[in-house]
Amino acid sequence: MRPHSSIGLTVAPVLAAEAFLSEAARQAELSLDHWLPSATAAPARLHQAMRYSVMAGGKRLRPALVLAACRACLGADVLCAPALAAVELLHTYTLVHDDLPAMDDDDLRRGRPTCHKAFDEATAILAGDALQTLAFQACAAISAEAVTTLALAAGSLGVVGGQQEDLDAEGQPHGDDAADLLVRIHRGKTAALIRASVELGALAAGAAPAVRQALVAYGEAIGLAFQVADDCLDATASAAELGKTPGKDAAQGKLTYVALFGLDGARARAKHLLDEALEALVPLGPHAEQLRVLARFVVERTR
Repeated sequence: MRPHSSIGLTVAPVLAAEAFLSEAARQAELSLDHWLPSATAAPARLHQAMRYSVMAGGKRLRPALVLAACRACLGADVLCAPALAAVELLHTYTLVHDDLPAMDDDDLRRGRPTCHKAFDEATAILAGDALQTLAFQACAAISAEAVTTLALAAGSLGVVGGQQEDLDAEGQPHGDDAADLLVRIHRGKTAALIRASVELGALAAGAAPAVRQALVAYGEAIGLAFQVADDCLDATASAAELGKTPGKDAAQGKLTYVALFGLDGARARAKHLLDEALEALVPLGPHAEQLRVLARFVVERTR
């Protein structure tokens, strides 16, 4: 992996984001291939299900955030290679389990059948379990602090807790605390892992505490902005554009930004969160340009 570089400021934002995401995806997939067992290693069906789910494509946004944060802290790409795999392995486990009949009951993910449809429900559960533990194995190659960072993002105070609260709120009437509940759900379910991604990039680069703090604020804002944009896309995009089933949030009575604030209100909140994220990056100067590019992409994407 080559040392860090930066995308020129004159490149159109969407093209800059796509170019950087493609670069980050290539590096992430090399690292993922290194950490994932071979599809022929016993038990082969389990390893095939793991690879099927991880190597299905996707934006690879979380590895891109790791890489951009590492570069913003003047770290060489090779330092964060294990973290590129760790965040994508952890993210894919959450998708495999979220798609299960007991959760969101989805048939389509990244444009093809979900893991439990392509294999079976029991294998999908085990594949998710194995991907989660492998994520921590990869993270341990960075430091014990990196493992703790990922664990806090993944557990009951992060992704898993956010999923539980999301399920609990499904089909319930919107009370006076609905806005606070919505933020709490997605601070755990979505923002926690995005925040951890930039933290891991900073840890890999050996960043100073003040820099890490700025990146945590960025990650929190952009993580919530990602979910607001996702809610908008679920309400407006097609299955072909999303690579998953659209309109399910409304059909299942989920608490979303669009349900609570309307489409225009949700888009306004995404723009406000984008401004917060960009403000957090000011202390990092021009070295954080790739993070700025990703922040704008998160809010302005069409899939």
